[in-house]
Amino acid sequence: MNSEFDLIRRYFTRPIHRAVLGIGDDAALIACDPGMDLAISTDTLVADRHFFTDTDPGKLGHKALAVNLSDMAAMGATPRWVTLALTLPVDRIQSQPDWLEAFMRGFFSLANAYQVELIGGDTTRGPLNIGVQIIGEVAKGKALRRSTALPGDDIWVSGQLGDAAMALAHLQRRIELDPAELAACLPALLTPTARVELGQQLIDLARSAIDISDGLLADLGHILECSHTAATVYLAKIPCSTVVKKHMATALAVDCLLAGGDDYELCFTAPESKRVEIMQLAQQLAIPLSCIGEITEGEGLRVLDSNGNALTYEKKGYDHFLT
Repeated sequence: MNSEFDLIRRYFTRPIHRAVLGIGDDAALIACDPGMDLAISTDTLVADRHFFTDTDPGKLGHKALAVNLSDMAAMGATPRWVTLALTLPVDRIQSQPDWLEAFMRGFFSLANAYQVELIGGDTTRGPLNIGVQIIGEVAKGKALRRSTALPGDDIWVSGQLGDAAMALAHLQRRIELDPAELAACLPALLTPTARVELGQQLIDLARSAIDISDGLLADLGHILECSHTAATVYLAKIPCSTVVKKHMATALAVDCLLAGGDDYELCFTAPESKRVEIMQLAQQLAIPLSCIGEITEGEGLRVLDSNGNALTYEKKGYDHFLT
Protein backbone atom coordinates (compact mmCIF):
# COMPACT_ATOMS: atom_id res chain seq x y z
CA MET A 1 0.00 0.00 0.00
CA ASN A 2 1.44 3.38 -1.02
CA SER A 3 1.69 6.11 1.59
CA GLU A 4 0.10 9.54 1.07
CA PHE A 5 3.49 10.98 0.16
CA ASP A 6 4.22 8.16 -2.28
CA LEU A 7 0.95 9.03 -4.05
CA ILE A 8 1.87 12.72 -4.16
CA ARG A 9 5.31 12.05 -5.60
CA ARG A 10 4.07 9.51 -8.12
CA TYR A 11 0.85 11.09 -9.41
CA PHE A 12 0.77 14.81 -8.63
CA THR A 13 4.28 16.31 -8.64
CA ARG A 14 5.32 17.96 -11.91
CA PRO A 15 7.68 20.77 -12.90
CA ILE A 16 6.21 24.25 -12.50
CA HIS A 17 6.79 27.23 -14.76
CA ARG A 18 4.45 30.09 -13.84
CA ALA A 19 4.26 29.58 -10.06
CA VAL A 20 7.01 30.67 -7.69
CA LEU A 21 6.69 27.51 -5.57
CA GLY A 22 4.50 24.47 -6.16
CA ILE A 23 3.89 21.07 -4.58
CA GLY A 24 6.23 20.08 -1.72
CA ASP A 25 5.91 22.92 0.80
CA ASP A 26 3.16 23.90 3.23
CA ALA A 27 1.74 26.34 0.69
CA ALA A 28 2.25 27.29 -2.93
CA LEU A 29 3.53 30.71 -3.94
CA ILE A 30 2.20 32.53 -6.98
CA ALA A 31 2.92 35.96 -8.40
CA CYS A 32 0.13 37.81 -10.15
CA ASP A 33 1.13 39.75 -13.25
CA PRO A 34 1.01 43.57 -12.88
CA GLY A 35 -2.34 45.12 -13.75
CA MET A 36 -4.24 41.88 -13.20
CA ASP A 37 -6.87 40.72 -10.71
CA LEU A 38 -6.96 37.17 -9.40
CA ALA A 39 -10.11 35.15 -10.11
CA ILE A 40 -10.58 32.22 -7.71
CA SER A 41 -13.24 29.49 -7.71
CA THR A 42 -13.78 26.13 -6.01
CA ASP A 43 -15.91 23.13 -6.96
CA THR A 44 -16.52 19.83 -5.21
CA LEU A 45 -17.62 16.62 -6.90
CA VAL A 46 -19.05 13.93 -4.63
CA ALA A 47 -19.45 10.28 -5.66
CA ASP A 48 -23.10 9.26 -6.18
CA ARG A 49 -24.10 12.91 -6.00
CA HIS A 50 -22.27 14.47 -8.94
CA PHE A 51 -21.03 11.36 -10.70
CA PHE A 52 -21.50 7.60 -10.67
CA THR A 53 -18.79 5.69 -8.82
CA ASP A 54 -18.11 3.56 -11.90
CA THR A 55 -17.51 6.60 -14.14
CA ASP A 56 -14.43 6.20 -16.34
CA PRO A 57 -11.61 7.75 -14.23
CA GLY A 58 -9.99 9.50 -17.18
CA LYS A 59 -13.24 11.22 -18.07
CA LEU A 60 -13.83 12.05 -14.41
CA GLY A 61 -10.39 13.68 -14.19
CA HIS A 62 -11.27 15.76 -17.27
CA LYS A 63 -14.61 16.85 -15.85
CA ALA A 64 -13.20 17.69 -12.41
CA LEU A 65 -11.04 20.35 -14.05
CA ALA A 66 -13.46 21.34 -16.82
CA VAL A 67 -16.17 22.51 -14.42
CA ASN A 68 -13.63 24.85 -12.80
CA LEU A 69 -12.35 26.09 -16.14
CA SER A 70 -15.95 26.96 -16.94
CA ASP A 71 -16.04 29.29 -13.92
CA MET A 72 -12.97 31.07 -15.28
CA ALA A 73 -14.68 31.34 -18.67
CA ALA A 74 -17.71 32.98 -17.09
CA MET A 75 -15.48 35.71 -15.63
CA GLY A 76 -13.43 36.21 -18.80
CA ALA A 77 -10.36 35.07 -16.87
CA THR A 78 -7.29 33.18 -18.04
CA PRO A 79 -6.86 30.04 -15.88
CA ARG A 80 -3.36 29.69 -14.42
CA TRP A 81 -3.15 27.43 -11.36
CA VAL A 82 -5.18 24.72 -9.63
CA THR A 83 -5.11 22.83 -6.36
CA LEU A 84 -6.62 19.37 -6.03
CA ALA A 85 -8.01 17.74 -2.88
CA LEU A 86 -8.81 14.05 -3.23
CA THR A 87 -10.54 11.85 -0.70
CA LEU A 88 -9.90 8.29 -1.83
CA PRO A 89 -11.41 5.00 -0.61
CA VAL A 90 -8.65 2.59 0.36
CA ASP A 91 -10.37 -0.28 -1.44
CA ARG A 92 -10.38 1.76 -4.67
CA ILE A 93 -6.60 2.20 -4.55
CA GLN A 94 -5.99 -1.43 -3.59
CA SER A 95 -8.43 -3.08 -6.02
CA GLN A 96 -7.96 -0.65 -8.93
CA PRO A 97 -4.31 0.48 -8.82
CA ASP A 98 -4.60 2.10 -12.25
CA TRP A 99 -7.61 4.23 -11.25
CA LEU A 100 -5.63 7.19 -9.90
CA GLU A 101 -3.19 7.12 -12.82
CA ALA A 102 -6.08 7.25 -15.30
CA PHE A 103 -7.81 10.02 -13.32
CA MET A 104 -4.69 12.18 -13.31
CA ARG A 105 -4.05 11.46 -16.99
CA GLY A 106 -7.47 12.93 -17.82
CA PHE A 107 -6.89 15.84 -15.44
CA PHE A 108 -3.42 16.69 -16.75
CA SER A 109 -4.42 16.29 -20.40
CA LEU A 110 -6.94 19.10 -20.01
CA ALA A 111 -4.59 21.13 -17.78
CA ASN A 112 -1.90 20.96 -20.45
CA ALA A 113 -4.35 22.17 -23.10
CA TYR A 114 -4.89 25.38 -21.10
CA GLN A 115 -1.37 25.64 -19.63
CA VAL A 116 -2.75 25.30 -16.12
CA GLU A 117 -0.36 24.20 -13.36
CA LEU A 118 -1.22 21.95 -10.42
CA ILE A 119 0.49 23.70 -7.50
CA GLY A 120 -0.85 21.93 -4.43
CA GLY A 121 -3.71 20.18 -2.71
CA ASP A 122 -4.38 17.36 -0.29
CA THR A 123 -5.01 13.61 -0.25
CA THR A 124 -6.85 11.75 2.44
CA ARG A 125 -8.78 8.57 2.95
CA GLY A 126 -12.57 8.23 2.92
CA PRO A 127 -15.58 8.22 0.55
CA LEU A 128 -14.59 9.35 -2.96
CA ASN A 129 -14.66 13.14 -3.10
CA ILE A 130 -12.91 15.53 -5.51
CA GLY A 131 -12.26 19.18 -4.66
CA VAL A 132 -10.61 21.56 -7.12
CA GLN A 133 -9.70 25.19 -6.58
CA ILE A 134 -8.74 27.19 -9.63
CA ILE A 135 -6.97 30.55 -9.83
CA GLY A 136 -6.88 32.74 -12.90
CA GLU A 137 -6.00 36.24 -14.00
CA VAL A 138 -8.10 38.93 -15.59
CA ALA A 139 -7.24 42.57 -16.35
CA LYS A 140 -8.15 44.87 -13.47
CA GLY A 141 -11.76 46.01 -13.64
CA LYS A 142 -12.51 43.87 -16.70
CA ALA A 143 -13.96 40.70 -15.18
CA LEU A 144 -17.42 39.69 -16.37
CA ARG A 145 -19.96 39.70 -13.55
CA ARG A 146 -23.52 38.66 -12.79
CA SER A 147 -24.61 42.03 -11.43
CA THR A 148 -24.27 44.27 -14.49
CA ALA A 149 -27.12 43.27 -16.85
CA LEU A 150 -29.35 46.15 -17.97
CA PRO A 151 -32.89 46.31 -19.38
CA GLY A 152 -32.69 46.13 -23.16
CA ASP A 153 -29.76 43.70 -23.19
CA ASP A 154 -29.99 40.64 -25.40
CA ILE A 155 -29.64 37.27 -23.65
CA TRP A 156 -27.25 34.84 -25.36
CA VAL A 157 -26.14 31.27 -24.79
CA SER A 158 -23.27 29.34 -26.32
CA GLY A 159 -23.44 25.86 -27.80
CA GLN A 160 -26.43 23.61 -27.16
CA LEU A 161 -28.30 22.90 -23.95
CA GLY A 162 -29.89 19.77 -22.58
CA ASP A 163 -27.68 16.93 -23.84
CA ALA A 164 -25.93 16.28 -20.52
CA ALA A 165 -29.22 16.14 -18.65
CA MET A 166 -30.69 13.82 -21.29
CA ALA A 167 -27.75 11.44 -20.92
CA LEU A 168 -28.13 11.50 -17.14
CA ALA A 169 -31.87 10.84 -17.41
CA HIS A 170 -31.10 7.78 -19.51
CA LEU A 171 -28.53 6.48 -17.01
CA GLN A 172 -31.08 7.01 -14.23
CA ARG A 173 -33.69 5.16 -16.31
CA ARG A 174 -36.04 8.12 -16.49
CA ILE A 175 -35.96 7.98 -20.31
CA GLU A 176 -34.70 5.47 -22.83
CA LEU A 177 -32.42 6.75 -25.56
CA ASP A 178 -31.34 4.54 -28.42
CA PRO A 179 -27.58 3.78 -28.66
CA ALA A 180 -26.93 6.53 -31.24
CA GLU A 181 -28.80 9.13 -29.17
CA LEU A 182 -26.94 8.17 -26.01
CA ALA A 183 -23.58 8.28 -27.81
CA ALA A 184 -24.44 11.80 -29.02
CA CYS A 185 -25.39 13.05 -25.54
CA LEU A 186 -22.81 11.37 -23.28
CA PRO A 187 -19.82 13.61 -24.14
CA ALA A 188 -21.70 16.64 -22.81
CA LEU A 189 -22.14 14.87 -19.48
CA LEU A 190 -18.76 13.16 -19.14
CA THR A 191 -16.28 15.47 -20.90
CA PRO A 192 -17.77 18.97 -21.09
CA THR A 193 -15.98 21.74 -22.96
CA ALA A 194 -15.24 24.92 -21.01
CA ARG A 195 -15.69 28.06 -23.12
CA VAL A 196 -12.52 29.73 -21.87
CA GLU A 197 -11.54 31.54 -25.07
CA LEU A 198 -15.12 32.70 -25.62
CA GLY A 199 -15.23 34.21 -22.14
CA GLN A 200 -12.00 36.10 -22.76
CA GLN A 201 -13.28 37.44 -26.09
CA LEU A 202 -16.55 38.58 -24.49
CA ILE A 203 -14.90 41.00 -22.09
CA ASP A 204 -15.52 44.04 -24.30
CA LEU A 205 -18.78 42.73 -25.77
CA ALA A 206 -20.87 41.27 -22.94
CA ARG A 207 -22.38 43.20 -20.08
CA SER A 208 -22.80 40.23 -17.71
CA ALA A 209 -22.15 36.48 -17.79
CA ILE A 210 -22.51 33.18 -15.94
CA ASP A 211 -21.79 29.55 -16.78
CA ILE A 212 -24.75 27.17 -16.99
CA SER A 213 -24.00 24.49 -14.43
CA ASP A 214 -27.28 24.15 -12.53
CA GLY A 215 -29.69 24.82 -15.42
CA LEU A 216 -30.53 27.77 -17.68
CA LEU A 217 -33.41 29.11 -15.59
CA ALA A 218 -31.47 28.85 -12.33
CA ASP A 219 -28.29 30.43 -13.62
CA LEU A 220 -29.96 33.16 -15.66
CA GLY A 221 -32.01 33.74 -12.52
CA HIS A 222 -28.78 34.53 -10.65
CA ILE A 223 -27.99 37.26 -13.19
CA LEU A 224 -31.49 38.70 -12.78
CA GLU A 225 -31.29 38.64 -8.99
CA CYS A 226 -27.84 40.22 -8.86
CA SER A 227 -28.72 42.84 -11.51
CA HIS A 228 -32.22 43.59 -10.12
CA THR A 229 -33.81 42.97 -13.50
CA ALA A 230 -36.30 40.63 -15.20
CA ALA A 231 -36.15 38.67 -18.45
CA THR A 232 -38.18 37.09 -21.22
CA VAL A 233 -36.84 33.92 -22.86
CA TYR A 234 -38.28 32.25 -25.96
CA LEU A 235 -38.33 28.46 -25.73
CA ALA A 236 -38.04 28.00 -29.51
CA LYS A 237 -34.83 30.05 -29.61
CA ILE A 238 -32.95 27.99 -27.04
CA PRO A 239 -30.38 25.92 -28.98
CA CYS A 240 -30.52 22.16 -28.56
CA SER A 241 -29.40 19.02 -30.35
CA THR A 242 -31.49 16.85 -32.63
CA VAL A 243 -31.80 14.36 -29.75
CA VAL A 244 -33.42 16.91 -27.45
CA LYS A 245 -35.61 18.22 -30.28
CA LYS A 246 -36.83 14.70 -31.04
CA HIS A 247 -38.09 14.34 -27.46
CA MET A 248 -39.42 17.90 -26.96
CA ALA A 249 -43.00 16.66 -26.80
CA THR A 250 -42.10 15.17 -23.40
CA ALA A 251 -41.97 17.15 -20.20
CA LEU A 252 -38.64 15.53 -19.38
CA ALA A 253 -36.90 16.94 -22.47
CA VAL A 254 -38.21 20.43 -21.73
CA ASP A 255 -36.94 19.99 -18.18
CA CYS A 256 -33.52 18.93 -19.48
CA LEU A 257 -33.37 22.00 -21.72
CA LEU A 258 -34.47 24.57 -19.15
CA ALA A 259 -33.33 23.18 -15.83
CA GLY A 260 -31.26 20.04 -16.36
CA GLY A 261 -27.83 21.52 -15.66
CA ASP A 262 -24.35 20.18 -16.39
CA ASP A 263 -24.25 22.14 -19.67
CA TYR A 264 -21.19 24.28 -18.86
CA GLU A 265 -22.09 26.68 -21.65
CA LEU A 266 -22.01 30.44 -21.14
CA CYS A 267 -25.11 32.56 -20.69
CA PHE A 268 -24.39 36.25 -21.17
CA THR A 269 -26.14 39.53 -21.81
CA ALA A 270 -25.02 42.23 -24.21
CA PRO A 271 -26.38 45.47 -25.68
CA GLU A 272 -28.35 45.11 -28.90
CA SER A 273 -25.65 47.20 -30.60
CA LYS A 274 -23.19 44.30 -30.15
CA ARG A 275 -25.19 41.73 -32.16
CA VAL A 276 -23.10 41.90 -35.32
CA GLU A 277 -19.81 41.63 -33.39
CA ILE A 278 -21.11 38.68 -31.39
CA MET A 279 -22.16 36.83 -34.53
CA GLN A 280 -18.74 37.54 -36.04
CA LEU A 281 -17.16 36.13 -32.88
CA ALA A 282 -19.29 32.99 -33.23
CA GLN A 283 -17.87 32.46 -36.72
CA GLN A 284 -14.32 33.24 -35.61
CA LEU A 285 -14.40 30.70 -32.76
CA ALA A 286 -16.69 28.22 -34.57
CA ILE A 287 -19.00 28.22 -31.53
CA PRO A 288 -22.77 28.61 -31.99
CA LEU A 289 -24.04 31.69 -30.15
CA SER A 290 -27.82 32.12 -29.92
CA CYS A 291 -29.88 35.10 -28.80
CA ILE A 292 -32.71 33.61 -26.74
CA GLY A 293 -34.44 36.62 -25.17
CA GLU A 294 -34.01 39.99 -23.55
CA ILE A 295 -33.48 41.61 -20.18
CA THR A 296 -36.43 43.71 -19.02
CA GLU A 297 -37.32 45.93 -16.11
CA GLY A 298 -39.00 44.51 -13.03
CA GLU A 299 -38.69 41.05 -11.47
CA GLY A 300 -39.04 37.48 -12.62
CA LEU A 301 -38.26 35.29 -15.61
CA ARG A 302 -40.88 34.48 -18.26
CA VAL A 303 -40.46 31.62 -20.73
CA LEU A 304 -42.74 31.90 -23.77
CA ASP A 305 -43.67 29.01 -26.04
CA SER A 306 -43.97 29.26 -29.82
CA ASN A 307 -47.49 30.68 -29.45
CA GLY A 308 -46.37 33.41 -27.09
CA ASN A 309 -47.90 31.72 -24.05
CA ALA A 310 -45.99 31.78 -20.77
CA LEU A 311 -44.93 28.39 -19.46
CA THR A 312 -45.73 27.53 -15.88
CA TYR A 313 -42.50 26.15 -14.53
CA GLU A 314 -41.79 25.22 -10.94
CA LYS A 315 -38.31 23.74 -11.17
CA LYS A 316 -35.57 26.24 -12.00
CA GLY A 317 -32.50 24.00 -11.77
CA TYR A 318 -30.27 21.87 -9.59
CA ASP A 319 -29.90 22.72 -5.90
CA HIS A 320 -27.39 20.74 -3.82
CA PHE A 321 -29.62 20.86 -0.73
CA LEU A 322 -33.09 20.63 -2.30
CA THR A 323 -32.44 18.15 -5.14
